[in-house]
Amino acid sequence: MLDKKIANLLNEQVNKEFYSAYLYLDFANYYADEGLDGFAHWYEVQAQEERDHAMMMRRYLIDNGVRVTFGAVAKPDKTFAAAIDPLNAGLEHEQYVTSLLNAIYAAAFDLRDFKTMQFLDWFIKEQGEEEKNAEDLIKKMKMFGYDAKGLYALNQELAARVYTPSANAPAM
Repeated sequence: MLDKKIANLLNEQVNKEFYSAYLYLDFANYYADEGLDGFAHWYEVQAQEERDHAMMMRRYLIDNGVRVTFGAVAKPDKTFAAAIDPLNAGLEHEQYVTSLLNAIYAAAFDLRDFKTMQFLDWFIKEQGEEEKNAEDLIKKMKMFGYDAKGLYALNQELAARVYTPSANAPAM
């Protein structure tokens, strides 16, 4: 059975992962309204990944005898004036999620909960990839997004993203 502190932190993270999905769907809505369907699709795929993360953590809790409780999912409150704004907000959010996962990992380390640390290893690595993806999107937008042809090409590139669950991810 998991330590109560770890169980609570992971349960809170389940809810925060669902919020991440909700936030990214809000970004997708913004881009759809702007006629940037490729950007919208990219964030729809991102939302699917976040829902999967929540489900992986939920399964880990259940498999370790912890009853999962869901909190209300907060309404995203960001407003955007330019197409780059959701990208910047996305990077900021990924950095926040990284800090949350690092805190859970540190708590597991302090308790010598090696099983949870091993479980979290995948998420820690994934967060590095998430931050890099967000940074790369911002770089591409700054290089190409202010030119109509460049924005069109970038939108097409993002539309081609395919959701593929990681074969190395923890079970859901």
